[in-house]
Amino acid sequence: MTTQPAVLRFTAFSDDPEGGNPAGVVLDAAGLDDDAMLAIAADLGYSESAFLTAPPEGLGGADGRAFTIRYFSPKAEVPFCGHATVAAAVALGERIGPGDLVFATRAGTVPVSVTRDDGALRATLTTVEPRVEPIADADLAEALAALDWPAADLDPALPPRIAFAGARHLVIGAATRERLADLAYDFPRLEALMHRLDLTTVQLVWRESPAVFHVRDPFPVGGVVEDPATGAAAGAFGAYARELGLVEAASVLTLHQGADMGRPGVLTVELREGDRRVRVSGAGARIA
Repeated sequence: MTTQPAVLRFTAFSDDPEGGNPAGVVLDAAGLDDDAMLAIAADLGYSESAFLTAPPEGLGGADGRAFTIRYFSPKAEVPFCGHATVAAAVALGERIGPGDLVFATRAGTVPVSVTRDDGALRATLTTVEPRVEPIADADLAEALAALDWPAADLDPALPPRIAFAGARHLVIGAATRERLADLAYDFPRLEALMHRLDLTTVQLVWRESPAVFHVRDPFPVGGVVEDPATGAAAGAFGAYARELGLVEAASVLTLHQGADMGRPGVLTVELREGDRRVRVSGAGARIA
């Protein structure tokens, strides 16, 4: 008789279980095949869940602190997920204590540091090498049509681009907070475009101040209308902001996400001069 592994529930990018982005975490998924992991993710209904197994041979990291990690949405496996990485790291921080971790993901090796701050655990992941590319005019027009966003509602200071830091995200800048707040899109139309462009989310951004941004992430390809806090997209956005010269080469950015869904979270994005990788950090909390 096969024993079902423990499925933990953690939120990421908030120290409040009612905020941030919830994720399922299975710390020992060695006995699960792909169908079983997908079934658990679908049953939970969170945007992603993380499944940990033994690390591949040769992966660096302290003994007992390196893992293979896979991510499943309710619909499919995804190559990388920031919030589920933070959730898994915080879960491990509870179990084996704060410190450095190494995760082998489909997108590459992702180091994570877990610290304790005023009693709460916080995780910082370092992305794989990011990249930014243009989007074709016709594809942008289709995205805006699916969102029902007139081109006049875009912020010309935040030009649309596709950014990658483990997964691909289309970044679109909103001219006003009101535009960002009004999100009612054509789910199947946007989903079809995203599959064609191999996008994980569309990251909609409004800039409040030089280093503070508000973001929302439709996620129809994962079977979820909207992601409450998207660490992979935050990493991609950091690379985007640096490449387009929107911020200094060494910067700390604050991204607010989830407030429009009633699950507010805060994502901290750190850019370091001389290192193209992006660091994304946030608190985490167990969901009872």
